[in-house]
Amino acid sequence: MTAAPETVPATVESAQATADVAAATRTYEVRTYGCQMNVHDSERLTGLLEDAGYAPFARPGAGEAGTTAEAVPDVVVFNTCAVRENADNKLYGNLGHLASVKARHPGMQIAVGGCLAQKDRSTITERAPYVDVVFGTHNIGSLPVLLERARVQEEAQVEILESLDVFPSTLPTKRESAYAAWVSVSVGCNNTCTFCIVPALRGKERDRRPGEILAEIEALVAEGVSEITLLGQNVNAYGVESGDRRAFSQLLRACGSIEGLERVRFTSPHPAEFTDDVIEAMAETPNVMPSLHMPLQSGSDKVLRDMRRSYRSAKFLGIIERVRAAIPDAAITTDIIVGFPGETEDDFAETLRVVRESRFASAFTFQYSKRPGTPAATLPDQVPPAVVKERYQRLAALVDEIAWEENKALVGRTVELMVAEGEGRKDAETLRLSGRAPDNRLVHFAAPEERVRPGDRVTVEITHAAPHHLVADRVLGSRRTRSGDAWEARTAAPAASAGVGLGMPGVGVPAPLPPVNACG
Repeated sequence: MTAAPETVPATVESAQATADVAAATRTYEVRTYGCQMNVHDSERLTGLLEDAGYAPFARPGAGEAGTTAEAVPDVVVFNTCAVRENADNKLYGNLGHLASVKARHPGMQIAVGGCLAQKDRSTITERAPYVDVVFGTHNIGSLPVLLERARVQEEAQVEILESLDVFPSTLPTKRESAYAAWVSVSVGCNNTCTFCIVPALRGKERDRRPGEILAEIEALVAEGVSEITLLGQNVNAYGVESGDRRAFSQLLRACGSIEGLERVRFTSPHPAEFTDDVIEAMAETPNVMPSLHMPLQSGSDKVLRDMRRSYRSAKFLGIIERVRAAIPDAAITTDIIVGFPGETEDDFAETLRVVRESRFASAFTFQYSKRPGTPAATLPDQVPPAVVKERYQRLAALVDEIAWEENKALVGRTVELMVAEGEGRKDAETLRLSGRAPDNRLVHFAAPEERVRPGDRVTVEITHAAPHHLVADRVLGSRRTRSGDAWEARTAAPAASAGVGLGMPGVGVPAPLPPVNACG
């Protein structure tokens, strides 16, 4: 298949009309890489495809009857990330694997979207000419009609828009969880961090109206959702379009008045825009959870300047101090980059100092990697890989040491958990279930005598601590919830399993952050 010139933008309305018939019995699978924005976008892609008549591909298990022939989806969609250096290699490696599969299955289609598609555009079809559709971050609603157009015209369709066609939250969405949901408050980013390519691919920040956000949350609660995570590239910059600097704290307080909404989280804020009114709203709104993800990136003021991060270590530590004064039980997590160009041993020592003073509950640590198109990629004094690796190991050891100490301090404490689905990889072996505490710590707990479902609540006593999780062998009580009812209703339905494969942790209760350095 040869690549066609970039096409005239397809509309969401025409997408459904033209794709309904052709997609009546076709199956799909969405494979997601990257940050929580991509996870939520994949929920929309799934909703669009099913709205257009596609069915989720149910991958057969090993040894199932009738699986002697190779079973593959009719459509595979890659929702890509462009943050890490190996993102390109991962995508093209996966595409190469599918080339021979597609050759054996005429009619199979491959689509590539997300940040890497926005960046590489027609380069994707040049490097992988068997790809049928390339679409960007601003026009995910066009996917069904582009698939149909590629099928009819028998040539690749490359459609990249430079700004939003339709605000993504207006698109059909198939939520991955019955009890917890992402809710976008904005898209895009106005910052210019030298290591980050996301603003160039997601565009300038655009905010949703608060009434639209609250209406979506109320609708989700009516369906059984009891936990929502407000989502934005720099979520606390919400209100930048209107000039209202208190818009985000007002939104948090408004969430507190929604009956049936038990837990509210948000990610990811930026230290430069993190104001005291947000801390006050967190402390004074009972359903806003005591957890905060605050990206540090570096503890060195020199490196922060080189990164164009508009705060310094003293400001960051001041935020942490004020949050802990207002919310003593808050669990604070972060992102840190090791080996940014020009980082010296003294700079790295400053990062270790800030980590010790901040006492993070956990941290996502990254070895710096060049991203073509970012200012940092051409900076002098690139740090040798061996030095970066050694520093990374020292930082990871310190983060784990502090996290373990913080977790051990919780032994003996009573907490209420939201029962989670798919978060305990060894639950079957240990005869435990898993859930999230209010501060978002993962807790593996002994299965109670009475049946509990994902979305229900259990009250437990913490009996053991590890660096990355807690264990509760004493269950003190449980509470059935509307969220558990919603999960049970969904799983009892005869629908096929969702055709979304994640290249990151699952999205039952949204995890604190996937291990990808998102903008923030």
